[in-house]
Amino acid sequence: MKEISMSLLLKNMNQENNYEDDLWKKCLDKKGKRYRRKDISKSLKKLEALGFVKIKGSGTDIHYNKLSYPNPDDYVGFVNNNMFANESRIRESLKKLENRKIFVDISKDLSSYKLSKQSKENYEKLSESFLNLTELASAIQLASEISKDEMLRKKLEICNSEIKETLDQTNEKIIRDRKTNEIIILQRRFAGRIPSPGFLKL
Repeated sequence: MKEISMSLLLKNMNQENNYEDDLWKKCLDKKGKRYRRKDISKSLKKLEALGFVKIKGSGTDIHYNKLSYPNPDDYVGFVNNNMFANESRIRESLKKLENRKIFVDISKDLSSYKLSKQSKENYEKLSESFLNLTELASAIQLASEISKDEMLRKKLEICNSEIKETLDQTNEKIIRDRKTNEIIILQRRFAGRIPSPGFLKL
């Protein structure tokens, strides 16, 4: 999966009134080529979910404004709410999936992916929440790097540690009691969902 730098997107944005088409023209990959329009659109929606921008307008006049947090605790509160929501979905999904031994099914039948509708939905929910937390960790790292508030940086480091613990515990539950070949396949599936630090998956 391709990635896009959060810094690249934010660097090419004014404080207010950023239009998708303008960002599509400005944001270039490492080879100097434009990203697909739908990738820019998807990335902007992710930046909103991560608390960096807010969507304004409607219809054909949709634009994005950068968000600022005069009170750093507001951003920490946003991060904590985001963490709680995704951690809850992971716990709920794992509980439902463990009962059906879905990870054994997935590892044995990767190509056909023949799962019940409910199992597939729970697996996708787990996978999506896992990705959300890894991208939130990237966002926290970026916020820490650009902030001069030492107290905020310390609080964000605590959040980052909690995310890491959740992801480690999730990984441990997924591979518990699996055979070597099953572990390799499952780890590969989830590793493909993890963005590089400071990046978003496209």
